[in-house]
Amino acid sequence: MSDSSWIDRIDHAGGVVELSMNNGPVNTLTSDALFGLRDCIEQLSNDQTVRAIVLSSPFKVLSAGLNIKEARTFDSAQQDAIVRGLNEGFLALYACPKPVICAINGTAIAGGLFFVLTADHRISTPTAKFGLAEVRVGVDFPMGPLEIAKATLSKNDARRLMLRGKSVDAETAKNMGIVDLIVAADDVLPQALKDAAEFAQIPAKAYASVKHQLRGDVIAKIHTAPPSMNDWFTDETSPAMSKMLGE
Repeated sequence: MSDSSWIDRIDHAGGVVELSMNNGPVNTLTSDALFGLRDCIEQLSNDQTVRAIVLSSPFKVLSAGLNIKEARTFDSAQQDAIVRGLNEGFLALYACPKPVICAINGTAIAGGLFFVLTADHRISTPTAKFGLAEVRVGVDFPMGPLEIAKATLSKNDARRLMLRGKSVDAETAKNMGIVDLIVAADDVLPQALKDAAEFAQIPAKAYASVKHQLRGDVIAKIHTAPPSMNDWFTDETSPAMSKMLGE
């Protein structure tokens, strides 16, 4: 099932569309929400009046990824659904032919970091945290997120983030190339909209073509991902998730 009700569309001048992610309090990811993200991005990708997209959040967190309290009890069908959602939702963002700007108002952890990694331009508050904590909750990476991470992080930064599972601060993320610009918290969204308006002036066909030149090989590889991934979790996963919850 696809659910895009958690994404509020706000239209700005010049063909800039803001997508405010409104699944409070921390924009946790579900399979339905990810399929809704896919459908929303694909619709905007095909709309010639849309010239740039801004991802934002009204909360103090951009996204905390999966709700591990719920995820630790997922059966095989639920595991399969969330893997497909992660693959398809973030592939849609990564492959979007429009400029995608991410306004990072707070923490982006685990699956939540892929809103940042799929974006073309990333603006952060100084207090934001970034990380890929999957290894600490006992899971590996579905092909979509894995290939996006490998394509957008240096080998050493991928090693640091993915094998240790610890978060880094905004300045470290900027040095890693995860973040392009750090501004005061109140300026994150205005700056993102300002920069989106600049991106919107770039010839749309040329932008889409160059973006595909940069990302086409990775997109094609993700398209080869198995349609399902039953039993994603191992016998380590539920205990690891409980440990992360302090239980």
